[in-house]
Amino acid sequence: MKYMLMIHSAAADEATADACSVEDWMAYDKAVQEAGIWVSGHSLADLTTATTVRVGPGGERTVTDGPFAETREILGGYYVIDVPDLDVALDWAARCPGARGGGSVMVRPVAEF
Repeated sequence: MKYMLMIHSAAADEATADACSVEDWMAYDKAVQEAGIWVSGHSLADLTTATTVRVGPGGERTVTDGPFAETREILGGYYVIDVPDLDVALDWAARCPGARGGGSVMVRPVAEF
C-alpha cells in the first residue's frame, strides 16, 4: 500500500538542537531506496516562492504571493513509499530526519482510483 509522508518543519523560532543535518537526509534517502519502498519524493523550494490560488463561489480566481495559512509548521517536502501496512509506514516516518527538531511527519494513505 502506498503512503505519503508529508514532512513539516517547525517554525524557525521553534526548532530544537536535535534538528537534522544534510548527512541525516542523505542516509535516510539511501535507506528508503535500498529498502525498495521508495516511489517518489521531493523537497520543496523556499516558502517565499509559493503562490496560492483560490476560486470563489462565482468562479473568480484570486492569486496571492506566498502561503495564506495561520500555521507554525511549513510543508517542506514529501516521500511516497510502498509498504505492506500503516505500522511499517509509521516506522519509516519515525526514522525520517524531519520528525526531529520540532518537526513532524504526517502519514496518509494514497487513494488508489
